Amino acid sequence: MSDDAGIVELEMTETKKKNASTSGLKNFFAGGIGGVCCVATGHPLDTIKVRLQTMPKPLPGEKPMFIGTLDCALKTIRNEGFLGLYKGMGAPIVGVTPIFAICFWGFNMGKKLQMKDPTADPTYFEILNAGMFAGVCTTVIMAPGERVKCLLQIQQASGAEKKYGGPIDCIKKIHGESGIRGVYKGACATLLRDIPATGAYFLSYEYLLKQFTPEGGTRGDIGAHKILVAGGFAGMANWVAAIAQDVLKSRLQTAPEGTYPKGVRDVFRQLMKEEGPTALFRGLTPVMLRAFPANAACFLGYELSMRLFNYLAPDW
Repeated sequence: MSDDAGIVELEMTETKKKNASTSGLKNFFAGGIGGVCCVATGHPLDTIKVRLQTMPKPLPGEKPMFIGTLDCALKTIRNEGFLGLYKGMGAPIVGVTPIFAICFWGFNMGKKLQMKDPTADPTYFEILNAGMFAGVCTTVIMAPGERVKCLLQIQQASGAEKKYGGPIDCIKKIHGESGIRGVYKGACATLLRDIPATGAYFLSYEYLLKQFTPEGGTRGDIGAHKILVAGGFAGMANWVAAIAQDVLKSRLQTAPEGTYPKGVRDVFRQLMKEEGPTALFRGLTPVMLRAFPANAACFLGYELSMRLFNYLAPDW
């Protein structure tokens, strides 16, 4: 190898090291910032999704509470005002920073656990494994956050007397009634949803980012518009893998105690018996409408934060 070739290879290696997102601490904080961007962008459509998934089955001859995404949005705004679409956002906002921070940290750690050379490009199989590992890592916080969010999102739509005054009040009352098991109700269903979904999330994002990387360049050379596209499609891939399990999780977490003694298995059996397989995809329209902009914002927030952190503290 000539001296010039050796110098070029050394410079490329050093550039790769500088652009490699291998710092657990940077990934943790950048992931939290990305999560805040995600929730702020996508919560209204998440509210609609949960209300469509959990609305009661109409009696014979009756119309359903909502006939679709637009109908749900209009009725929510008419009955509760525009801010009704943001019901339950307190719980994910409070929990979103550690959830997404742990998710991106877990993804980074998942890659490290598999790779001998941290500057090498991970294989797609390693990326998939790292993404699924990240899904496991987030469940400890995700499950109770989802439980509170879903309960707050449906209580106004149900027309029943308001039971919970907010996220903290909701947690206190759940814990008072059912203890810590009540707070973590639906944890297994959350895990069933998040392991494949988070794997698909990161796999699709990293694949698209690799396609968008200019020849001879690094991910630091990718423009914001391409990050938005990659993040948006990653969010959609996430929900393709997650929507059916999410329906089961939402119903389990919002059902009165004792409704499903065997957990998600009972939810699945009852849903199949009474409503059929199409019910597993209820809420798909709002979730896909939400997935692209919310996750585009998430990954843009993450990537820009990483670039800022790498600029301010390159050796951190």
